Amino acid sequence: MKPTPLLAWYRALAIATGCALLIFCGFMIAKYGFDTAKDVTMYVAMLHGYLYIGYFVVTFLLGQKLRWPLGRLVFTLAAGCIPFASFLAERRVVREAAAAGAAAAPAEQPVGA
Repeated sequence: MKPTPLLAWYRALAIATGCALLIFCGFMIAKYGFDTAKDVTMYVAMLHGYLYIGYFVVTFLLGQKLRWPLGRLVFTLAAGCIPFASFLAERRVVREAAAAGAAAAPAEQPVGA
C-alpha cells in the first residue's frame, strides 16, 4: 500500500482514542471508587466520545480501502472501546500496511543494468 494520509490519521486517532479511554477509565475509578472528580469525568467521557467518532470513521474508510474482511473491521472498530486494544490494533495495522507496501513495490533496478 502506498503511503496515504488515511493511515496517518488512523495512527493519530488510534493513539489519541486509546489515551483518552485510559484517562476516562482512571476518572471512572476516581468517581465511583473514591467519590471524586464527578464533573471532570463527564468532560473526559465527551472527549473520548468525539475522538472515537473520528476513529470510527477513519478506521471504516481505511478498512474499505484495504478490503478488510468484516470480522477484522469489526474488531478494529471495537478496539477504540477496549482499554489498550487500540494500541495493539494500531501496531498491527501499521505493520501489515508496511508489509503490503513493501510487497507491492517493484524491486528497483539500477539504470543501465
